[in-house]
Amino acid sequence: MTSLEVPARDRIVRAAATLLVEGGREAVTTRAVARAAGVQAPTIYRQFGDMRGLLDAAASYHLATYLDAQAARPPADDPVDDLRRGWDMQVEFGSTHPAVHGLMYGDPRPGPVPTAARVARDILRHLVTRVAEAGRLRIEVDRATDLVHSACCGVTLTLIRTPAGQRDPGLSTLTREAVVRSVATDTVAARAPRRVDRPVRHAVALRAVLPEVAADLTAAERELLTEWLDRIVHAAPPP
Repeated sequence: MTSLEVPARDRIVRAAATLLVEGGREAVTTRAVARAAGVQAPTIYRQFGDMRGLLDAAASYHLATYLDAQAARPPADDPVDDLRRGWDMQVEFGSTHPAVHGLMYGDPRPGPVPTAARVARDILRHLVTRVAEAGRLRIEVDRATDLVHSACCGVTLTLIRTPAGQRDPGLSTLTREAVVRSVATDTVAARAPRRVDRPVRHAVALRAVLPEVAADLTAAERELLTEWLDRIVHAAPPP
């Protein structure tokens, strides 16, 4: 298939993605993308609405390409190790694609979340949920997801802003392990935690699988059970 046989939308996305990596956000202009994709400028706006839509598609393209390259790796037997690997993948992706990371997380204003950022968070939430289902999560799934996500993004931004020759090679691992200890039981000592920690982990685990195991309960019963489990989790002191 020649370049002109590729659908216009695909050519536009690939052109924008290439420009983004090679020259950063400023390089992705309507004129540059149109020239590289072999289309007229109005075609870009018909396909994507505006430049934000095009940049969103370009960032998603890079993330999808990266995830496809990682897809052959089977999940780890230990869900906490899988969470570690998810952290490492996100830091690696952001560090090697700084312009894409900036598009995903660089706008602090409330508003629509870029598609790539939503996908990355959904993947992370899935990994955290696996830890919860194993009975090894100390806090509720959404809170743990937000904690891991925030710390991971912060480490990635720190690495991006530090010249390559000055980066601390152990920063990501040290931060990752501190976060893992705060949200999950992992070491031998942590797997025999304080008495107050054990019911919390069981409550978090049941809360994570509730949609699957509560099919015979009425809506009112599910709501009441959810409230009880949340009260157990929230009433416990932090680890």
